[in-house]
Amino acid sequence: MSVVIHPTAIVDEGAQIGEGTRVWHWVHVSGGARIGNGCSLGQNVFVGNKVVIGNNVKIQNNVSVYDNVTLEDDVFCGPSMVFTNVYNPRSAVSRKDEYRNTLVKRGATLGANCTIVCGITIGEFAFIGAGTVINRDVPSYALMVGVPARQIGWMSQYGERLNLPLTGNGQTTCASTGKNYILRDGNLTLKGTDHAS
Repeated sequence: MSVVIHPTAIVDEGAQIGEGTRVWHWVHVSGGARIGNGCSLGQNVFVGNKVVIGNNVKIQNNVSVYDNVTLEDDVFCGPSMVFTNVYNPRSAVSRKDEYRNTLVKRGATLGANCTIVCGITIGEFAFIGAGTVINRDVPSYALMVGVPARQIGWMSQYGERLNLPLTGNGQTTCASTGKNYILRDGNLTLKGTDHAS
């Protein structure tokens, strides 16, 4: 399966794009970007030079993935969500040597219109609600909402809310998949794996 690039898209020389990836209307991929297999870049997406995108990543319309952002496999970026890479920008002050790294781990969902302040890590399968502002690290499987973000629960890999307390210990099963989740001391893991926050 080959890469599909819409005629209106601009893909700069040197960009690496994996098999089966689709690049839609008015997308701009910079020359240093590395994009995996089976991804989808929606209308008006921008991808910077120092960006790494894993496999099966879905980036919806009007998202800019700026330098120093890494998206692992199976990440979902909702429409018009925002990444940053400078913590204290000023138009008159060049801070290109002060970019902060942002890491979004495998399977995380970033809801429409949310904002990810640079320099943080979002854990595996975390779920960031629409319009949320993330300004600190997010644990794996955490459900985050609000401005600034606060955790209100836990989400399964399947994307359904789990019946567990925010802290302490507990155990539950995802109704859709039958997978078992264990909460220990505020860290959620899938039973039988080492995927901890």
